[in-house]
Amino acid sequence: MVMAACVLLSTAVIAGNPDRAGSAGATQLLINPWARSAGWGLANTASVTGVEAMYGNIAGLAHTHKTEILFSNTRWLSGSGTKINSIGLAQKMGASGVLGISATVIGFGDLEVTTVDDPAPGRGTFSPSMANIGVSYAKSFSNSIHGGLLIRVVSESIANVKASGVCFDAGIQYVTGEKENVHFGISLKNVGPAMKFSGDGLSVQGLLISGSDQLTLEQRSAQFEIPSLLNIGAAYDWHISETHRLSIAATFVSNSFTNDQGVFGLEYGFRKIVHLRGGYTFEKDITSSEDRSTVNTGLSAGISLALPFGEEKKGAVGIDYAYRATQPFDGSHSIGIRISL
Repeated sequence: MVMAACVLLSTAVIAGNPDRAGSAGATQLLINPWARSAGWGLANTASVTGVEAMYGNIAGLAHTHKTEILFSNTRWLSGSGTKINSIGLAQKMGASGVLGISATVIGFGDLEVTTVDDPAPGRGTFSPSMANIGVSYAKSFSNSIHGGLLIRVVSESIANVKASGVCFDAGIQYVTGEKENVHFGISLKNVGPAMKFSGDGLSVQGLLISGSDQLTLEQRSAQFEIPSLLNIGAAYDWHISETHRLSIAATFVSNSFTNDQGVFGLEYGFRKIVHLRGGYTFEKDITSSEDRSTVNTGLSAGISLALPFGEEKKGAVGIDYAYRATQPFDGSHSIGIRISL
């Protein structure tokens, strides 16, 4: 069912053209809030697992052993005052199913209230906010095939204007090889109806010519599309020895409203305790400071430390960090705390 959904809907996703660039809204859905996968630019679409799979490829949620709880804080475009807080929970249900829920809130701090007639500060402040909540279910159909679906509610608002919408993700992962070290994955993300702003902030009050009655006029906001995309990825784990592992991953991202991207990444693991990773995201003109259409310059890096516990050492408490280079601003920094049972 997941494979059929990806095939049927992928035609709509890849039908974009340069004329549509920049015309989508709800672009918060394009920001990866999780530190581990962000450290190599989400090159691991084919091998991402656990809570972070609810952003990268929902099929990876099926690899959750029992319970996983993850919290992440991101200083997005450091220096801009934008902060992203995310929390996620994955829980094994039965022999092969996993239920997941995640929530992301983006804050921009307090901004000065100004008007066209009075652009000077001093009229007070307001705080824009963006948020999305996802509920998902993933299942292992066999030792090799894993699939999942996610429904996400999206919200954006200021004090007197807001917009909300619903979208869904679908994904599948295929694992093969003698040591289950060959991974393939495909995920369809952010597919849903258009959104529209509404609220008192779009209303204007005035007096009739007679001066005795008041009239309220409401301006209509144009609809905007959600930034849907299709990820296709592959990964290979090279087990150098029982204690050392090197993983190579690549993902092609077909965006409906921005340039297509190619992401390449490497990750080194030592005894499932220390993980070092890095990645590079390439898209058209990303190396040109004049023609680049994104604030990100492509490079990303990260590190994870985990402390196993329990009789069989299947549980772990870990911390993840990721850095994404940007120009301008001082990069984006993410730090996460993970508890796996």
